[in-house]
Amino acid sequence: MAVNLQARKYATAIGPAEHNQTVVVAGWVQEVRDMGGIAFVILRDRSGTLQIVLPKKKLDPALVARFVEVPRESVIAVSGAVKPSEKARNGYEILPDALDVLSKAETPLPLGVVDKVDAELETRLDNRFMDLRKPEIQAIFKVRSTLVKAGIDSFTRQGFLQVHTPRIIGASSEGGTDLFAVKYFEKGAYLSQSPQLYKQMLMATGIDRQFEVATYFRAEKHNSYRHLNEVTAFDVEMAFVTSEEDVMRVLETAVRDMWQAVHDQSGPELALLGKAVKVPDLPFPRLTYDEALALVNGTKRWTNDKGESAEIPWGEDLNAAAEKILGEIMAERGHEFYFITKYPEQIRPFYTFVEDTTPISRSFDLEHAGLEVTSGAQRQHDVAKLEARIRHKGLEPSDFADYLKPFRYGMPPHGGFGLGIDRLTMEVLGLDNVREAVLFPRDRTRLAP
Repeated sequence: MAVNLQARKYATAIGPAEHNQTVVVAGWVQEVRDMGGIAFVILRDRSGTLQIVLPKKKLDPALVARFVEVPRESVIAVSGAVKPSEKARNGYEILPDALDVLSKAETPLPLGVVDKVDAELETRLDNRFMDLRKPEIQAIFKVRSTLVKAGIDSFTRQGFLQVHTPRIIGASSEGGTDLFAVKYFEKGAYLSQSPQLYKQMLMATGIDRQFEVATYFRAEKHNSYRHLNEVTAFDVEMAFVTSEEDVMRVLETAVRDMWQAVHDQSGPELALLGKAVKVPDLPFPRLTYDEALALVNGTKRWTNDKGESAEIPWGEDLNAAAEKILGEIMAERGHEFYFITKYPEQIRPFYTFVEDTTPISRSFDLEHAGLEVTSGAQRQHDVAKLEARIRHKGLEPSDFADYLKPFRYGMPPHGGFGLGIDRLTMEVLGLDNVREAVLFPRDRTRLAP
């Protein structure tokens, strides 16, 4: 008989209320154990696993034979009665009366799902559809889903409107050259580096608080554990700010809310991954660039790539090694999250607000345990000063005509940030590589699957 998939229940939804009831379950065959007079099949679905018991003297031999001959990782649907069992993983098992083999898996498998043999990350990514069947890998993306929803909820509570801006653009968003060029009918175009220019343009419309779940495309030829060429992020902009501090308060509130949600809602996933999440207190500490530089340069732990004592000159950005050292110092002070503020204008984009009498910008980075998770700033809203900044960066204002136009007709002071979801997921779970936090990552060498 055909199994009615419309009546399907998840494995972990079966409990005392279903005792002696006939239910339908469906999923992947994780394991088959034939023990002579009895056999067992472990069925896996998104929620977990469920045992199907096959006492050979009680069941039709043909039905038992069909079960034990199904290859691992085949997709099946099963109808049967729910019976209590002290030895079953969920306390209940299914005594089947019908089986549909919906999709038979080929053998051998390209990647084990429950095998104890570890596979290299590249092998796993080459067979990502199989890798994602592992409960611990799915747990990462369940946590990521919780994180994203919490972020959307937090920004919404803080009065932000969700928007969507173009992914295909006619000019660089940030004046750089790290762009993916595409042919757009008879014209040349690029994949967007960020929504930066569009979200600033929106500040002139009266939509004075907006956010989007954006995709960035950056043609940077890096090869590291923390970089990707396709990135998903919260991109946020807000008007009528008095300084970058207004922006930082929104950001730290959202991050706290996301950490709180994972802590409160992702207990089973955290247990499966062997992770714990500490919810940070507000406000996060603030260090100026000068203070951060003094801490890094003043420690005996700082050396260059040759192992020699080194210092970072004023005006240069903190590299990965320096960030790590600063993270260790802040951890000793009891802080995982902290801001670095007041960067020199020379290492910030043209749209960053710069003080009139000093080379200091109203910008910041948010760091977590020695890793930058976002950058942000108050933006320059005075069109004359903005054009001067564009020229100062060696660019032509005429190339940004559409962007600059709204600044000529009433632009309030504003600021914002881009908060990478991939990197946040890596950080909340303490993953070794950001690619672990992305379903199908795109880096310098990977364009498939």
